Amino acid sequence: MTSAAASKRPRLITLSVALGLLLAGSIIFAVTFGPADIAPLEVWQTIAHHLGLIADSPVGRLRNAIIWELRLPRVLVAAGVGAGLALCGAVMQALTRNPLADPYLLGLSSGASLGAVAFLLAGAALYMPIGAFLGAAGAMLLTLLVTRLLGGATPSRAILAGIAISSLAAAATSFLIFWSATGDSYREILSWLMGSLSGSVWSDAGIVIVATLFVGLPVLLSGRSLDAFVFGDAAAATLGVDVARLRWLLLAATALLTGVLVSIGGAIGFVGLIVPHIVRLVTGSRHRLLLPISMLVGASFMIWTDTAARSLFAPRELPVGIITALIGAPIFLLVLLRYRRAT
Repeated sequence: MTSAAASKRPRLITLSVALGLLLAGSIIFAVTFGPADIAPLEVWQTIAHHLGLIADSPVGRLRNAIIWELRLPRVLVAAGVGAGLALCGAVMQALTRNPLADPYLLGLSSGASLGAVAFLLAGAALYMPIGAFLGAAGAMLLTLLVTRLLGGATPSRAILAGIAISSLAAAATSFLIFWSATGDSYREILSWLMGSLSGSVWSDAGIVIVATLFVGLPVLLSGRSLDAFVFGDAAAATLGVDVARLRWLLLAATALLTGVLVSIGGAIGFVGLIVPHIVRLVTGSRHRLLLPISMLVGASFMIWTDTAARSLFAPRELPVGIITALIGAPIFLLVLLRYRRAT
């Protein structure tokens, strides 16, 4: 280890601890936002009671239900979606060596939209998450199949295949909406396409958290191999990386995780695009640091953007994708300007 790397380690450990505390505090304080006036202490007491840390909760039954059944699951879903999208964005940018890459590069967002809209228009609105996941999975398989037919999973081929499948799915979605959507279905479709976490329950939180951990932990362990991709496939191969195998595995893993996240929260943009760039300004390009810190930042970012979406214009609620776009687009432009000055 070089002296420079050794000197950075305490600072990065401090940063990780600080971000972990920020995330925990964000979860507690975000639950307090809403029509009912709830204090942070009540949130902590309710959580401690349900976890068995305290026997009797001083919080009333109604307030307990608001905290535990309504707000906390949604906040945890937001944290899981933010962490997962940030992780997938960082991985996609490394695999494709494209700073504009995001988790939806393989056509997953358009495929999920097609599946969700198809289920909604078929009268199965309660099963929209299933339709979205099936659509995302179908888009992923088609993209990977086209990539293989083009000659293998190189960055350029994956991008081109993803663009083609995304355009095809988007056209099919537009056709379904034009041909079949009537009345309130337009509003439901629009809300889902813009991304929304309203109505999140504990089963959603469980799916998101388990998927993020199940897929995220192996991806985090691939940080050293992802560093090798920065120098190109040939350089990675000389360092002992099985380039083709690792790329296929990581593409499949991130596509699977993105499909799960989109099926729960809809097509929420910019999180997987801007968070890795922001974190990279602090940690550099070493993925062993970039990936976990991106997850922490993405989780907190998503919690507060969703809190803003449901609180700024209460009792009306904005799709959270509008907030992430309003924040993400200017930040991304600033990041691009910084990179332009650095080159």
